[in-house]
This record gives sequence, structure tokens and C-alpha cells, in this order.
Amino acid sequence: MSDVIPPTLDERGRSKVADVDRSLYDFKMSEEGYERYADGLTPDIVRAISGKKGEPAWMLELRLKALDVYHRRDMAPNWGPDISGLDLDHISTYVSAGAAQARDWDDVPTDIKDTFERLGIPEAERKSLAGVGAQYDSEIVYHNMREEVAKSGVVYTTIEDALRDPQWEGVVRAYFGKLIPMDDHKFAALHYAVWSGGSFVFVPAGVRVDYPLQSYFRLNASGAGQFEHTLIIVEEGADLHFIEGCSAPKYYEANLHAGAVELYVKDGARLRYSTIENWSKNMYNLNTKRATVGADAKMEWVSGSFGSHVSYLYPTTILAGANSTCEFTGITFAGAGQDLDTGCKVVLGGANTAASVDTKSISKDGGVNTFRSAVVVGRRADHARASVSCQSLMLDDISRSDTIPAMDVRNNTAAVGHEASIGRISNDTILYLMSRGCSEQEARSMVVNGFANPVSKELPLEYAVEMNNLIKLEMEGAIG
Repeated sequence: MSDVIPPTLDERGRSKVADVDRSLYDFKMSEEGYERYADGLTPDIVRAISGKKGEPAWMLELRLKALDVYHRRDMAPNWGPDISGLDLDHISTYVSAGAAQARDWDDVPTDIKDTFERLGIPEAERKSLAGVGAQYDSEIVYHNMREEVAKSGVVYTTIEDALRDPQWEGVVRAYFGKLIPMDDHKFAALHYAVWSGGSFVFVPAGVRVDYPLQSYFRLNASGAGQFEHTLIIVEEGADLHFIEGCSAPKYYEANLHAGAVELYVKDGARLRYSTIENWSKNMYNLNTKRATVGADAKMEWVSGSFGSHVSYLYPTTILAGANSTCEFTGITFAGAGQDLDTGCKVVLGGANTAASVDTKSISKDGGVNTFRSAVVVGRRADHARASVSCQSLMLDDISRSDTIPAMDVRNNTAAVGHEASIGRISNDTILYLMSRGCSEQEARSMVVNGFANPVSKELPLEYAVEMNNLIKLEMEGAIG
């Protein structure tokens, strides 16, 4: 396991971590008047969350079963970053600003609206999105979709609303928790016990959604967790691009993100799932994402991981159908006080399945990046193909980057390859750029942006701009 740079502690003994100037994202709104459940986790808290949402009895039963699993599971694996600074007895699992869900932006409370305005969400909706969901702490506060998209039969709503709709409750019950079982790990069990918010998407067979749908998750409260659940079903021959954005202000105590994403891509369908995770550096990001892909279907992941004190994040794709494909493109940036353990897993189960993984990581100021991948080729996956490429760039001699690939190949007709490279910025390159009029910091930023460009170009424009801005923020003070 990579060595973790320990954070300093405040007077309460809680983690206190360094950060760059992230004023665009680091503003906070008052929690006055918030509804906040007690820290820790008990059956009474679980029942309170379920009762507040007016859920069917089967969901409460699922939550309580998950709570039992949670209490029986160990805290963490022994192979990843240290999360001992995460005290779950001092994490509030439900925080609400008390705002009713709105479908008209003018109806969103002013302080919440100002938060999302500053993050650019309404502007993005007007310009380039088919629908938007905005979650603030534990609850969705805004959800809307273009009328023409709704007329095509696409459903984009909250999980809670889908559970209350007789047309969709049975669909949710059939798919919810099936890809990510509650006993997968301790934080999966925690998620199912206290999940709140998230999105339900259903794209009918043959429907192509020409503009992306987007959900944005903002965690404003301190010492709290966010546990949204995203469930997407793309029926046969349909096509969807879904964007997920996340951010939070910095606090001097731990926050937790333990959401879950379950994606079903049916035969001949295509789903692109793009994420920019821009958490602050007191966040423990323990998210779980999983997709299953039918015959002749395609799953695409585009992932940018910034912020977080610690991350465990490995989106998994199960290529169940023949001729199905997966592409995973990702970038991770680890600075001071960060230990980011990220990567992906691909299970090739059908004949002629193919997977391509291309990731980049950047480490500076003692940041630790670990790329962890798993490629599993099943016995029936004749002529399966998989290639994994991992490139790491270290900006100084106190940072760390590790690559840990695992390959389990059980079919001798498969072709599987892995390549990894780790390097430093060449002094000759920096000197050349400085000779052309750049400062040393500008030269280093140019090299880093060029390194990240293959990921940036896969993102929608506004997210590519956000990613480049995040890199610029992280590069401040990176000389040396």
C-alpha cells in the first residue's frame, strides 16, 4: 500500500488538510434552519429516512437488511489508502435544507439557487442539456427535462419519484441493488441503508437522446455524507450521454461520499457516462459504479477525479453480450494530502467482446496516485480483446505513482495487453518553452494540459473548461 501523507489535526482531533485556492467551488451557505439527523447510524435513523420519503415497505426492509450487513462488515480493505480518519460515528447521514423539489428554476430557494448559478448549472442547461437534476446535500432540489425529450418517452426523474409512481415502482424494484449487492463491501451496505436522492433514467428502445442529461451533486454541510443512487436503463438500440458533476466546499472535518451508480445497457444500445468529481480535500470519496452491457452494445466511461483526501473508485463494466465493447478514459490529479486509489474493472463474458482502457494520472506536492485495474476474460469469451494503458506524470521528487494491474484470462483465444509509463517533466522541455517567452509555471502548466488533453477532448465543452480550470488551480505553486 502507498504511504499516506498524514493530515494535521484540529483541536477536536479531526483531519485538517491543505488545499489550493478553489474559491470558485469553496463557498459555503449557512446551515441555519437545516434538518439534520443525528450522527452515526441506527435503525431509528434508517426508519426516519424511509418514512420521510414515503417509501414502499420493501424499500424499508432492504434498508434495514443493509444496516445489519453494514454493522457486520469490516471497516476497510487492507490493500488501499488509509481511511482511519473517517469517523462514521460523527458523520450525519441525512441533511436537508428543507426545500421542496422544484421544476421551475425561479422556485428554488435563493441561497441554493445562488450556489448552482455560481457553478454554472442553469447556463449549461439552457445551452446544451436535455435535462438537469440538482442535488443539494441529501435531497434533489431541482429537476427538469426538455419537453421534446419527454415526448420521446424518456423518463428522467428522481429515484424517490419513481418509487412513488405505480408505473415505475416495479421497474425500480426489478433493477435496484441488483448490479451492486449490499454485501459488496461495507460502504455499499452503508449506502443502501441511508441512500437519498439521485436519478432514475429510462430510455425506450430505439430512442436517441441528442443532448446530454446531467445530474449535479453539491454537498454543502460539514461533517455529513452524501449517498445518492443513480439507476439508468438504456433499452435496445437506444443512445444516451449522461453527465455527473460533483463538488463541495472545504471543511476541517471529514465528509463522506458513498453513492452508487447502476447502469443497464441493453442489446445494441450505447451509453456514455461522463464524470468530473471535484470534491474538496476533506472528502472521503468511496463511490461504487457498475454497468452491464448486452450484445452489440457499447459502454463509454469518461472520468476526471480531482479533490478528495482519499478516493476508492473503480467503475466496473460487465460485457455480458457478444460483440459488446467498453471504453474507459480517465484522469486523476493528486496534490498535497491526497491518496487517490482509482482505476477500473472490465469483465469480458461474451464472444468477440472488446475493452480499451486509457488513463492518465498526475501527482505533485507529495500526492499519491495508484492506478488499479482488473481485466477478467471468461471461458466463453472467444476472441475477446482488451488493452490497458496507464500513463503517470510526477511533477516533483516527493510524489508517488503506482500501477497495479490484474489480468485473469480463462480463454486461450483472447488477446490482452497492458502498458504503463511513469515519468517526470523534462527540464529540456521546460527550458525550451521558457526560451519562447513562457514563465516556468506557465511552461509546466502547458505540459500538464497537453498530457491531459486526450481526456479533456472527450468531455462536453463546459466540463472540459472546468477540468482545465481545475488543473490550473492545482498547478499554482507547483514549481520545483
